[in-house]
Amino acid sequence: MSLSEQMKHRDKDMVPRFLVVAMFSLMAASLALVAYAQWFDVPNTGVIDRAPVARQMSLQFETSREGVSTVYDKDGVQIAHSADDLMGFVGVMGIVIKRERLVADTPNTAPVTLIERTNGTYAIEDPETGWSVELVGYGADNVAAFASLLN
Repeated sequence: MSLSEQMKHRDKDMVPRFLVVAMFSLMAASLALVAYAQWFDVPNTGVIDRAPVARQMSLQFETSREGVSTVYDKDGVQIAHSADDLMGFVGVMGIVIKRERLVADTPNTAPVTLIERTNGTYAIEDPETGWSVELVGYGADNVAAFASLLN
């Protein structure tokens, strides 16, 4: 095989130049848009506004190694179990809270706060770690699992 044939074969395996230029152009344009937004204080869009608290409740999660979570109210009465019907998401949140506290090296015995906001959304806040999650976009059944705990 001659040298020119080897070069032609090698060129076929390479990424076309216009794709490399397009990739770096897209990267530069993205960087320019972000820089513009930061320098000129463009307001954030797509960010959830935290409405005032309508109701709140302290919850204690007890999560086993197997990922099964039991939820107790402030008086120590069991109000939910992740093995109950439509309560699987409670178990997921129990695992998340347990993990956040493990990473923050804080005790897993302190309560978290379940919040219902005036705009109808729900949130979970952990005062021990500063972690919080707005329960938006997790599906109606998953949010309803926590909403039912407030009733």
